[in-house]
Amino acid sequence: MKDLNTVDLSARIGALTFKNPIMPASGTFSEDLADVFDLDVLGAHVLKTIMRGTRAGNPTPRVCDMPSGMLNAIGIPSKGIDYFRDEMLPFWAGFKAPLVVSISAHSYDEFARLCAEVSLEGVAAIEANISCPNIEANGNAFAMRPDTTHEVITRLRAETNLPLWAKLTPNTGEPAEVARAAEAAGADAVVVANTMLGMSIDIENRRPRLGNVMGGMSGPAIKPIALRMTYQCANAVDIPVIGCGGISTRDDVLEFLMAGARAVQIGTATFQSPTVMACLITELGDWMTEHSIRSLDEIIGAIEAPQVGVFE
Repeated sequence: MKDLNTVDLSARIGALTFKNPIMPASGTFSEDLADVFDLDVLGAHVLKTIMRGTRAGNPTPRVCDMPSGMLNAIGIPSKGIDYFRDEMLPFWAGFKAPLVVSISAHSYDEFARLCAEVSLEGVAAIEANISCPNIEANGNAFAMRPDTTHEVITRLRAETNLPLWAKLTPNTGEPAEVARAAEAAGADAVVVANTMLGMSIDIENRRPRLGNVMGGMSGPAIKPIALRMTYQCANAVDIPVIGCGGISTRDDVLEFLMAGARAVQIGTATFQSPTVMACLITELGDWMTEHSIRSLDEIIGAIEAPQVGVFE
């Protein structure tokens, strides 16, 4: 292994500086991983999405394997804000890596209230999971449209002084416009993107393979879509873009950085190899050393692509 001190892996996301650009995707990271590897090697810790009250989640089965990925319909089970404050926050306070708290809600008012309640000492940033169903918009996700994105981020921005990240959805036909709306409303970064809505059927019993019928597709199969969205959003906004979706190898990380992401989140790959994030940090540093690249700034947005045919 090359000496990582020869390269600068630090990633700047707004006012925050992380020691490297590798962090977990919300919902794929838990306290149990502390028994597997040193969690402080990560650039940041992104927790599973929490909601204000307790929530059991969706009916089973909640997960099914797919070629090049998986479908899940977990349903954001949550033990609520009190459990987060009294149990989770003290645990994560024992680590040096910055803590990013993912939050979600079904309404503007509930979202705003939760944002205020999690703005606590020890929280470095808030990731707003606006890819969840929005009761006030007939079940659509906030991030499906620019107007609802702008409204929810405006409400959240008024409730916290912490860095605010908006996690977008791939289930929209206007990703650049949604990213611009998040930026205009005060988001400090956008995370691109959550899972893609899909379904699978068990042909023997003629039933959906998920208890919720539909769920989120993740893993390598969605990487080209997430990469395209990352490129589009990075060219549409001035705030940092954090790439997410199907990243499992060093080359995947480099593609997202070259497309304009300033950091990346790793999700499904951790289920397959719990130490993958730590390995990617080492492999990224080795690649930079081998190519005489001293900092991520030499990689980020380095793609050379013609503007003709680039669609938003």
